Amino acid sequence: MYKVFIDGSAGTTGLNIKERLSLRKDLKVSVLPEELRKDVKAREEELNSADLAILCLPDDAAKEAVSLIKNPSVRVIDTSTAHRVHSGWTYGFPELAGYRDKIAVSKRVANCGCHASGFIALVFPLVKAGILSDDALLTCFSLTGYTGGGKKMIAEYEGEKPELYFAPRQYGLNQSHKHLPEMQAVCGLKNAPCFCPVVADFPRGMEVSVPLFSGTVNGGEKDIVDCYKAAYSGKVVKYVTDGENGFLSACAYAGKDTMGISVYGNSERILLTARFDNLGKGACGAAIQNLNVMLGVEETTGLIL
Repeated sequence: MYKVFIDGSAGTTGLNIKERLSLRKDLKVSVLPEELRKDVKAREEELNSADLAILCLPDDAAKEAVSLIKNPSVRVIDTSTAHRVHSGWTYGFPELAGYRDKIAVSKRVANCGCHASGFIALVFPLVKAGILSDDALLTCFSLTGYTGGGKKMIAEYEGEKPELYFAPRQYGLNQSHKHLPEMQAVCGLKNAPCFCPVVADFPRGMEVSVPLFSGTVNGGEKDIVDCYKAAYSGKVVKYVTDGENGFLSACAYAGKDTMGISVYGNSERILLTARFDNLGKGACGAAIQNLNVMLGVEETTGLIL
């Protein structure tokens, strides 16, 4: 039985992961009591006695946690943005070509960001196949449920909220969103995309869109569809054609750990879309999937498909 220590189990991501892993018979899940949650010595002891530690912490606290690990056998999944583009860390998206094998042997895995997961799923295989150039100038529009903002945003949306909260709200207006570095680096792009994240008044779900003019694509819509079908043939990420009578709902995958990739448009303009749950494949489900790969158990164990 593997011991898994969750450092930061009080937040939205940590609490969700704790609840889900606690149902498993193959794992012993450990968390610190509230009074010791910020006790450095207690954290150090738990971190160094675990087979695998999952960090559900702010960036600086995640860096501190890693510095406390002296036991070379301890493996780590970090759900923060602290290590996603750092050397020595493997990006935690098993469906990307070559990444599953890297994750399986890695001691340090950085869980992907929620918005970034959709963009990378759409763009990575196209750049790798030469359908998109690495110097393409891309735009990404991403609609998310409010649980992605953590406890503070959840409280804002589920309490008595201002009238403006009832309509979608765009943010990241200065084009320096924390997910941009991984979106660019993992896809091998020379330019970061113009990124437009939007939070709306629904709890869970995410819809990421990347629009393309046909002149920027080496090939056509069929080539993109074929590329996605070849890249995503597993149970978690797959090519789908499941729109709702000309509409796409951002909460279609709420409560699940799967991601649906779709292609729409015409001969002039093509729309790439990825839909998933911001707390599923966008956070907690992704961490559990990475844990499974790292521990060598069946990859979909504990996932909601």
